[in-house]
Amino acid sequence: MIFPIDHPDVRRAVDAALAEDLGPGDFTTSTTIPADLQAEARFVAKQDIVVAGSELLTLLFDSPHIQKNSGDRARAGETIATVRASARTLLSRERVSLNFLQRLSGVATLAAKFVEAIEGTGVRILDTRKTTPGLRILEKMAAAAGGAVNHRMGLYDAVLIKNNHIRLAGGVRTAIERARSTQKPIEIEVRTRAEIEDALACGAHRLLLDNMSPQQAAVEIRFIDHRAETEISGGITLENVRAFAEARPDFISSGAITHSAPAVDINCGIYAL
Repeated sequence: MIFPIDHPDVRRAVDAALAEDLGPGDFTTSTTIPADLQAEARFVAKQDIVVAGSELLTLLFDSPHIQKNSGDRARAGETIATVRASARTLLSRERVSLNFLQRLSGVATLAAKFVEAIEGTGVRILDTRKTTPGLRILEKMAAAAGGAVNHRMGLYDAVLIKNNHIRLAGGVRTAIERARSTQKPIEIEVRTRAEIEDALACGAHRLLLDNMSPQQAAVEIRFIDHRAETEISGGITLENVRAFAEARPDFISSGAITHSAPAVDINCGIYAL
């Protein structure tokens, strides 16, 4: 799993992070550290993690030595990457580097926990659009590094009719009929048996069972009986995801993977050469 570092959104995110932190210059480093001092930075995991975003170091430094790629597991104490460069460069880019590595590896690590929690069920974990503004592609690639499946990247690449669409359109049938013009597979959120029946009758490709209990979801999935793909969402946690998976949907989506992932502990030690 390699981050697409040539993607314009990735480069834009890295450039914006540098500009935000550096501003007119790193006055502390430029006044305290000799310009000719060379050093080595070592990025080391301080806990067991799934790495994500290490490839971004190639956009921040010349020729970093990456030892753990996105999707690799790193044990506490293992080195993720080393970089040799001007001490000033290392110090000025240390925080931006760590912010990306800690945040993205946190997303990957949490995604991996969700995937592990449902192992053996055949259900696939999906991420959502509940991402940090400006960092969607990075956070979704991090989720994929942890084993989750990317859902739609944005509003433009899939049809997902939610309850607000249904209400404003005037019902399930009307919403689906109007969405056919996109010529894309149609997924629709359903909350009642009547909505499920309408969606199936209209040929919806996937039904999103939202905010149901595992028991409720299991009943509806048996009723659907493979006439459409099924996805469960709403209130999914590490503690209950296994129970939902045992209802045997095709997918379970969790916004927590991106909106609630805690940053992991990674240290950057910088040493003079």
